[in-house]
Amino acid sequence: MKEATKATQSQEEAETQPKIGRIPALIAAVAVVGIAIGAAAGLLTLMLYQVERFALGYIENSHESGPFNVPAIRRVVSVTLGATIAAVIWWLLRTRTTKVPSVKKAVGGALMPVWQTIVHVLLQIFIVGTGMSIGREVAPRELGAMFGQRFARWVRLDAKDTRMLVAITAAAGLAGVYNAPLAGTFFAVEILLADVTLETVTLAFACSALASWVASLVKGTHTFYLIGKADGLFTPDYMLFALVAGLVLGAAGALFRRGSQWAEKNKPSGTGILWMMPLAGLLTGVVAIAVPQVMGNGRATAQLSFSSKADLAVIPVLLLSFVAKAVVTLLTIRSGASGGVLQPGIALGASGGAVLGVLWMQMFHTNSIGMYALLGACALLAASQQAPLMAICLVMELADAPINLFVPIGLAVAVSSFTASRLAKPLAGFHLPIPQSAQPEK
Repeated sequence: MKEATKATQSQEEAETQPKIGRIPALIAAVAVVGIAIGAAAGLLTLMLYQVERFALGYIENSHESGPFNVPAIRRVVSVTLGATIAAVIWWLLRTRTTKVPSVKKAVGGALMPVWQTIVHVLLQIFIVGTGMSIGREVAPRELGAMFGQRFARWVRLDAKDTRMLVAITAAAGLAGVYNAPLAGTFFAVEILLADVTLETVTLAFACSALASWVASLVKGTHTFYLIGKADGLFTPDYMLFALVAGLVLGAAGALFRRGSQWAEKNKPSGTGILWMMPLAGLLTGVVAIAVPQVMGNGRATAQLSFSSKADLAVIPVLLLSFVAKAVVTLLTIRSGASGGVLQPGIALGASGGAVLGVLWMQMFHTNSIGMYALLGACALLAASQQAPLMAICLVMELADAPINLFVPIGLAVAVSSFTASRLAKPLAGFHLPIPQSAQPEK
């Protein structure tokens, strides 16, 4: 009896082993899926541009990062109509067919259905293009996770290697859409896997680099954020500023993290999405009449902070941008929309860093506002994601920042991450009241 059981186990293990060997199978998976997700990330970017062109009449770029020149009525109509269309399709997708699990659940073994995932991904790009305030980076990650799962099944990887591959290919989607291979690598090992080994880092970096290269062939390359004059030199007062900004933006990042968790947890699960998301779209459009930079994934808000003048007069504008972006983003998530918070986090950090930087420059008159906004973006993103390495690399790669700025920014990120970790437990015990009429449906 025991011999029969052992024979059965041996046969099952043999059936789950790749016929070409484990390492060749992993290398093949990284190569094939890296190319596929890179091409997909490039196409998703082009789709975003076309939705923006059709809905708002402009295409975002580093010089025109938001719909500043779009008529106010068109902003309102675009985001409201886009939210209404997405709400109906998401309601059907979530109540009439197989639900799409999160990337973290997919890494844990939950199967991502094919056509439902594709529709889910396209909807995320669509709502960002029409002006809803949410990040677009989750879409390519979900697509990468689905590709990774299917390829792992095809080559018969075991559960452990499948988990690693899904995390790596999901992170490669992030790398591809932003041309950020280092950020993709650290997203896989720091957030999805929490497993830093030579094998994991090597495969993750290879997949992210390949996806970034292929995506660049599809959509081209450009600097995502223009930070102005940044020669890479830093002064003692800039190092002191890193400590101050780390404390302030660490607390802000912890609050934003708690707010996004609350909004995600209390999403409507039934028909509530049919009225909540259109309402969120309408409110976004109304806010955008006065604050157009609030629309989209956060690029406009961040770029405004990077390129503002170092004058006290800009502080009210930056503070308004900060508050509006935070509130509208959380409202969008709470209404039932799916998407990311990386770009909104960068936008909030850049705004906060710029405000602190303008005040700091009144005393020391050193550096430029772009340097302070860059540091702020890294600090708040690291705090909100609790992923300091990924945060630094993503912002630095998007801004094409001088490499030796890692010194002051690393200090700010260390302080902000520590501050956020200390605030996590007290904030977790704080529960926001939800009106009875807005309770998530069971």
